[in-house]
Amino acid sequence: MATSSAILKPPLWGKTTPSTREAVEGDKRPGRCCITAAPYRGISCYRGLTGGFGSRSVCGAFRSGSCGRSFGYRSGGICGPSPPCITSVSVNESLLTPLNLDIDPNAQCVKHEEKEQIKCLNSKFAAFIDKVRFLEQQNKLLETKLQFYQNRECCQSNLEPLFEGYIQTLRREAECVEADGGRLAAELNHVQEVLEGFKKKYEEEVALRATAENEFVAEEKDVDCAYLRKSDLEANAEALTQEIDFLRRLYEEEIRVLQSHISDTSVIVKMDNSRELNMDCVVAEIKAQYDDIATRSRAEAESWYRTRQAHARQVVNNQPVTLT
Repeated sequence: MATSSAILKPPLWGKTTPSTREAVEGDKRPGRCCITAAPYRGISCYRGLTGGFGSRSVCGAFRSGSCGRSFGYRSGGICGPSPPCITSVSVNESLLTPLNLDIDPNAQCVKHEEKEQIKCLNSKFAAFIDKVRFLEQQNKLLETKLQFYQNRECCQSNLEPLFEGYIQTLRREAECVEADGGRLAAELNHVQEVLEGFKKKYEEEVALRATAENEFVAEEKDVDCAYLRKSDLEANAEALTQEIDFLRRLYEEEIRVLQSHISDTSVIVKMDNSRELNMDCVVAEIKAQYDDIATRSRAEAESWYRTRQAHARQVVNNQPVTLT
């Protein structure tokens, strides 16, 4: 439904306007019309300008008088004809176009978001109100406690002598601890000096032990050489003994052969041969000599080995115990 709007200007009272026949004249511009109202000196057709008027009152006030370009006002209760005052009214035809009544699809989303925001703000406001109430209660509670503590009478306490006695006891204990600290510091210095002496002795003993170990290694090498020498002498003595046994058997066999040849002859020759060779005596003497040499060598080697071994044991026993 097309609607029209009219802008009505109030009449210019006291000014000369055309007659009713020339009240309404068409505007020369297309789409616009001009209405001229003459001043009316009687009862106003607008029924008061201060109260306002609507389109129905305006339209009801204007009634066509005749067909043509001119028309006049007719109003009930008007005594006598009087020229009305008609003001010019301009109408905007763009307002006569039909309105676009399509529903915006985003309107519901916007309304929903606005509702959610309002709910959130209401929740926050309620939380703030609860918090303010809680703080007010806490404030009242603290004020009550403050008033209670201020009104409470101060009572005399008998804990001061107890604390003074406890402080005196702690002071005596602190003095004892300081005295013990000085004594322990002196003992610590003495122990450190003794420890330094033991460290020096330990270092000296370590050096002596290293020297003794070197000597023991050298003597062990000498003992090994002596043992090898002893083994060589024993092997030589055994070889000589075997050689003596072989020679004795050889000589005995030769003697037996000679005696068998001599037994066949009948001539007996007696002669004093001082150069007779007694093999048993020779063998016995040589064996005795080699046995004596082997015995002396064995005894010397054993005595030398025992001496070295005893000296090495003495050096090892004299080494101090390793400090851990």
